[in-house]
Amino acid sequence: MTEKQRHDVVLGVEDIKVLLPHRAPFLFVERLTDIVAYESATGYKAVSYNEPHFQGHFPDHAVMPGVLIVEALAQTAGALVLHSLGMTSDNRIVYFMTIEKARFRKPVRPGDMLQMKVKALRRRGPVWRFSGEAYVGEVLCAEAEFSAMIQEGGADGDTSDGNR
Repeated sequence: MTEKQRHDVVLGVEDIKVLLPHRAPFLFVERLTDIVAYESATGYKAVSYNEPHFQGHFPDHAVMPGVLIVEALAQTAGALVLHSLGMTSDNRIVYFMTIEKARFRKPVRPGDMLQMKVKALRRRGPVWRFSGEAYVGEVLCAEAEFSAMIQEGGADGDTSDGNR
């Protein structure tokens, strides 16, 4: 993909699985739209009561954990980056580096459609910084800034330094 803006591309869950190594029950983005290469995208996740975290968070008042909402934002950003660069998860993986300014404003519950809007703030080599907002309908539920690094190696050739 070139650096031209591409609003017409929609990625489904099978496309996202080519980009990200995550799988159920830890894949938290099912569709990617409004893609502007290298800049922004919107991810979607249908929140289901059948997800395993709802068994304990909380059995009588199911709420999606905030950390999983931030993870969903990061997965959306990771899919955007790898799609923009024309890469796959075959030999690359995206690692969290920082999470800042996280705010949780409204609970996300089973039956909700979580909409995750991410914007690239900057890029330095393999390190990207994003802002993200998670909505249900028009209601802002969570927001955060985060950075991540693309690491070559991935599942087949782990080149990590042991600190992750």
